[in-house]
Amino acid sequence: MNTKSIKTILFSLLITLAFSINAQQDKTDWKAGVPEGCTSITVGKLASYDGSVMTSHTDDSHRTRSWVNIVPAKDYPKGSVTDMYKRVAVDTFAMPLYGHKVIGSIPQVKHTYQFINTAYPCMNEHQLAIGESTFGGRDELQSNAGIIDCQRLDRLMLERCTTAREAIKMADELTKKYGWSDYGECLTIADKNEVWHFEILGPGKGKVGAVWAAQRVPDDHVGVNVNASTIKEIDLSNADFFMASDNIYELAKENGWWNAQEEVFRFCYAYAPGSRNSIAARRREWRVFDLLAPSLNLDPNAENYPFSVKPDKKVTPMKMVEIFQDYYEGTPYDMTRNITTTDKDGKQIISPLANPFMPYDELSIHNVNGGWFHVDKKTGHIEFLGERTIARWYTMYGTITQSRNWLPDQVGGLVWLAQDNIATSIYVPVYCSVSHLPKSYSTPGRKNGFTHESAWWAFNRLGSLTAQRWGDMRTDVTEVWQPMQMQMFKNQKKFEDEVLNIKSIKKQKQKLTEYTNQWGNKVVERAWKLGDFLWTKYDEKF
Repeated sequence: MNTKSIKTILFSLLITLAFSINAQQDKTDWKAGVPEGCTSITVGKLASYDGSVMTSHTDDSHRTRSWVNIVPAKDYPKGSVTDMYKRVAVDTFAMPLYGHKVIGSIPQVKHTYQFINTAYPCMNEHQLAIGESTFGGRDELQSNAGIIDCQRLDRLMLERCTTAREAIKMADELTKKYGWSDYGECLTIADKNEVWHFEILGPGKGKVGAVWAAQRVPDDHVGVNVNASTIKEIDLSNADFFMASDNIYELAKENGWWNAQEEVFRFCYAYAPGSRNSIAARRREWRVFDLLAPSLNLDPNAENYPFSVKPDKKVTPMKMVEIFQDYYEGTPYDMTRNITTTDKDGKQIISPLANPFMPYDELSIHNVNGGWFHVDKKTGHIEFLGERTIARWYTMYGTITQSRNWLPDQVGGLVWLAQDNIATSIYVPVYCSVSHLPKSYSTPGRKNGFTHESAWWAFNRLGSLTAQRWGDMRTDVTEVWQPMQMQMFKNQKKFEDEVLNIKSIKKQKQKLTEYTNQWGNKVVERAWKLGDFLWTKYDEKF
């Protein structure tokens, strides 16, 4: 066997190992301590570069579905119902997935709105947009007596509502009657004028209902939720910024989670205190705020940060892309450098995070349960901290939404959609009024395994390849994607002005659909070619 053949086999084995590690970690639930979960960043209209209200989401789980489609508006006859489901892990297909079991139904409304159907539906035809992040909360609050979970509530909001406040009030009504069945979730809900963080948990074992609080992000601020409850003090007399369930105080007092005589009520400490202990969450909160408002000089080891902050500069979609591609490079928590740890016998070892392979997942490969040491300045106690970056290999897709009140809905509602790991992907424009997406985006990718027919696989293959020599290949990928991404952002206004000059709304939607599909097909084709290029260029280097 010649040298080239051996190198090719070794390279193939590395890829196989990467997919094997991915598959095994896919099977680990977030409650077991794996720092998965999702990241959502929100931007008020006076904090954005053009007046957009923005929310966002990285679906950081390879169990959720990889395909995306458009669900059209629909009318229903009287007496119709819509089914509610329980999500269950399924490991019998080619790759780990979630299955869905019908557990009940609720009455359907007469008319539902069109929406973009990502795994967590993200925007409807009226520019109402939603991001999501799980924070868990107290286990004893989760109730199987309820039938509405996070994904179903997302869909119900987008099918039935046009504003964030309307969506929150509807959620209150439905969960009172039919019950919340999920663990603690934060939905970041944006409309054309404002954005809210809506944090909801179950009412307790065997009970039907929910407990929740919602806080509005000031128009000139940015907010973030990264798998930890962030709502603290609430002022229900200020209805312009706060809303909550009727039971918010009583449930906490009944269970001894809040002493009204001795302490100020803080939602996160009453209902999800464990989430505030998560370094994996707190570090991302710090990183997002530090990237957007470095002048605040926030402490990266703090337990709490402001609910929202005013950014130093107006936030652009490109800045949002940069944040979602981040893994702390250039900070003391840089995942591309070596870290010193100790083994079970106390022997000092070096974990080579700076090698050219998988910098942001070397922790799990080397059985390091965390990332960094922290020395308490007062006590001298050394704590080994858990860690995770914003960019993750197991991201299924990412969205950045723009809701714009000066434009008609069909043009103003825009979702920037990326597939797989954001660090090796690119966002394409999907307008809320498009009639369909490219066939590759609506083709399931994981149930039957690898297929060239799926857009998700084009980007997943590219991400897995790039991870093998991250220090080298990331440059090749960035050189291709960054100019294309900038071109899309630069062309946005010119294209939208052309659409607005078309008098027929039907023809406007046709042009928007063509544009979305052109870019979608273009980046998928380029992703396949870029992956082939990496195979070729680096074949001799293994």
